[in-house]
Amino acid sequence: MADSAKTGQKPLVELQGVSKIYGSGTAAMQALRGVDLRIDEGEFVAVMGPSGSGKSTCMNILGCLDTPSEGRYLFRNVEVGSLTRNERALLRRHHLGFVFQGFNLLNRTSALENVELPLIYRGIKGPERHSRASRALAAVGLSGWEHHTPGELSGGQQQRVAIARAIVTEPDVLLADEPTGNLDTARSLEIMELLTSFNRNQGITIIMVTHEQDMARFARRVVHFRDGLVAEDQINGEAR
Repeated sequence: MADSAKTGQKPLVELQGVSKIYGSGTAAMQALRGVDLRIDEGEFVAVMGPSGSGKSTCMNILGCLDTPSEGRYLFRNVEVGSLTRNERALLRRHHLGFVFQGFNLLNRTSALENVELPLIYRGIKGPERHSRASRALAAVGLSGWEHHTPGELSGGQQQRVAIARAIVTEPDVLLADEPTGNLDTARSLEIMELLTSFNRNQGITIIMVTHEQDMARFARRVVHFRDGLVAEDQINGEAR
């Protein structure tokens, strides 16, 4: 992918000098130390780094689950820090999708009902909600499994339900936190192929935290965090 600054493409998300400090005084811990990061529409970015490197804090800020102590977070050139709590919630609801290592499904509800949840929050009525959720499950290869509960599904199938729930709202950005962390190698590869297809065919921007180099290879770009800073930013093995 060409450098977006050279092509004139506008960033989808951008961090400018972002720092994050937890606590105060002698107990203060600086998780991020002035991070600059730009991600353009349609990219697939893997975020890597050791425990405590700042990658999870960065993802929480990008997902509007946390706010910077210093610096700016821009989403489509809008400064997220200037938004109210309710406006940030709307940004999450309408523009972001989330996939987690632990699936985070409701155990006593069906696959279809789990996928419908984001649409309920949007106030979408029953018939359209059912239709859209069914299409999302079909897109992840789970047609015919709509009425199964998570306990009746394998780990790989549960993660497919979670991905369907994340993409049912047609988000601009899919934030995936260790999406293959609880899966075996074969299921992990299936999930990565699925994420790649959504990025390639639907243009969904994907930002994925992973500690697995084999999974990071599916991304077009790999960003390495170390000690609260971006230590490396590479495309196809070549530094940006």
